[in-house]
Amino acid sequence: MEALIPVINKLQDVFNTVGADIIHLPQIVVVGTQSSGKSSVLESLVGRDLLPRGTGIVTRRPLILQLVHIDTEDRRKTFEENGIDGDEWGKFLHTKNKIYTDFEEIRQEIEAETERLSGTNKGVSDEPIHLKVFSPHVVNLTLVDLPGLTKVPVGDQPNDIELQIRDLILKYISNPNSIILAVTAANTDMATSEALKVARDVDPEGRRTLAVVTKLDLMDAGTDAMDVLMGRVIPVRLGLIGVVNRSQLDINNKKLVADAIRDEYAFLQKKYPSLANRNGTKYLAKTLNRLLMHHIRDCLPELKTRINVLAAQYQSMLSGYGEPVDDKSSTLLQLITKFAAEYCHTIEGTAKYIETTELCGGARICYIFHETFGRTLESVDPLGGLTTIDVLTAIRNATGPRPALFVPEVSFELLVKRQVKRLEEPSLRCVELVHEEMQRIIQHCSNYSTQELLRFPKLHDAIVEVVTSLLRKRLPVTNEMVHNLVAIELAYINTKHPDFADACGLMNNNIEEQRRNRMRELPSSVPREKGAASGPQAGAEQVDGGTGGWRGMLKKEDGMSGDKNPFPSSPMRGNAVNLLDVPVPVARKLSAREQRDCEVIERLIKSYFLIVRKNIQDSVPKAVMHFLVNHVKDCLQSELVGQLYKSGLLDDLLTESEDMAQRRFEAADMLKALQKASQVIAEIRETHMW
Repeated sequence: MEALIPVINKLQDVFNTVGADIIHLPQIVVVGTQSSGKSSVLESLVGRDLLPRGTGIVTRRPLILQLVHIDTEDRRKTFEENGIDGDEWGKFLHTKNKIYTDFEEIRQEIEAETERLSGTNKGVSDEPIHLKVFSPHVVNLTLVDLPGLTKVPVGDQPNDIELQIRDLILKYISNPNSIILAVTAANTDMATSEALKVARDVDPEGRRTLAVVTKLDLMDAGTDAMDVLMGRVIPVRLGLIGVVNRSQLDINNKKLVADAIRDEYAFLQKKYPSLANRNGTKYLAKTLNRLLMHHIRDCLPELKTRINVLAAQYQSMLSGYGEPVDDKSSTLLQLITKFAAEYCHTIEGTAKYIETTELCGGARICYIFHETFGRTLESVDPLGGLTTIDVLTAIRNATGPRPALFVPEVSFELLVKRQVKRLEEPSLRCVELVHEEMQRIIQHCSNYSTQELLRFPKLHDAIVEVVTSLLRKRLPVTNEMVHNLVAIELAYINTKHPDFADACGLMNNNIEEQRRNRMRELPSSVPREKGAASGPQAGAEQVDGGTGGWRGMLKKEDGMSGDKNPFPSSPMRGNAVNLLDVPVPVARKLSAREQRDCEVIERLIKSYFLIVRKNIQDSVPKAVMHFLVNHVKDCLQSELVGQLYKSGLLDDLLTESEDMAQRRFEAADMLKALQKASQVIAEIRETHMW
């Protein structure tokens, strides 16, 4: 069990070499208010004066203090390696291998290193100072000294100093692998202890909190800490331990820590004889050592798992960064070929990395063809934007000055072309959407498929530029083809189309019906069949006969109108007639014949429009695939090689990003540290320590 703490020290050393804080190692975190005696407790555990002293906030950076117990063999080995002759010495992480035998010099180095980052204005920093103390008089411990809790800024301290210190303390005590050493002065009210309060915030059950009551000798006359030390005031699961600190006068007079510990023992024997063997600095050190060993034993399995997981992650990260480039020509060709292959695979749906959150590549192109484009075409109304008046006007315009007996075919062709033209816009939009998706595939391949490209930003940018240029060149060609598909449909209205036969038959039936209806509506004096009336008499009757002929009809109409002039703007009334005025169509009820004519044309337009829409819905995706998608797939590899695989571009294209080499170096160091830490834990397991 005793060997577990040195193992944690080894792990701490391993991770200190890479400056990593990704593993929460078991350690004891000292928490307390300013002037509660934290520094005195730590110095008592070390047995030497080594921490800065003064008024106000003195500890302004976390101090990670590793106490390492050494024996005679360790001292002899250190003397042989470094020429250092002494029982105790210290080493800082930031000074590398420099050894300090003068503890006053250690104190000065702590002060200097604190001011280097935290400045001289009493500000705090969360960057820790690592100090390792080797001594035959200490037990193996890892302690963290933190700035004391405060309420009011002093001097040049920032206004949020209380919040800064509290956040810093919470950062360390929130570590589930830490033991919280809550320090409170005996001459204060334990019920208002800030140290116990902040410890309870992160450890409500008190499973890893140990309370230390300092300054037992400074309590008011007539009072004692018996109830506090017995846990009757504030119960703490891991216990409460009372200690006696050196006074400021003792420190000024250079009273040795060893002498202070002897005086502490005498005080406890006199004041608290029944509790003397469970209080004091020596008992505190043994208790901390025991608690830390048991805590380490409990944490090691989870720690081993965490280290193995991180090692796998950093191995993957290092693989992603790739190895340094030796053969640039071969590397460039491989990267170009891999990108082109991944681009084509993404379109074909055979890519290694398949997107699960959204459609991409070929699947999205398929969706554009059959869902977006298909539904858009189906939503186009064959008669959209075409009113009955428009149809009627087209029919009348197609007849010229002569009244038509039948519906003119020209009107149908004129109107159906107008409707077919409306299919061009969604067809061109389909091309645009596919082009955008093929542009998105570039980014998809860069992010998921070819991580190596991230190493070479210039190569990545060059590839993007070449592919974008290729797509840009194919866009007008594809648009032209789609435009021609619609133009082809407009060039020749094929009324002999097999699917149009039914519509033509319908039109013929309607025309025949119109003819029969007109024959029935003719006056009885008009001959319906050949030979119905003949001879001069019949002819005279037809021309001159009262109301039977067209003159009679005019006379009848004239008689119906009475004396009123049928032309309101007649010159007879003194008003000029402008024969160039074009009558504006107004909404009116259509005659039965007009209604039938319009219905015939609308049915023909709808029938032919559906035929053309079906053709466009089939031919546009084919044209896009041939002129854009397949062409880019077939030419991408040769285009990239032709544009980029040049000896003059090798050095420039394969220049790594500025931080890539640094990240590779850091990842390699971290992986080595994790592998070494895993070996250390494996050695413990082999010796059956846990």
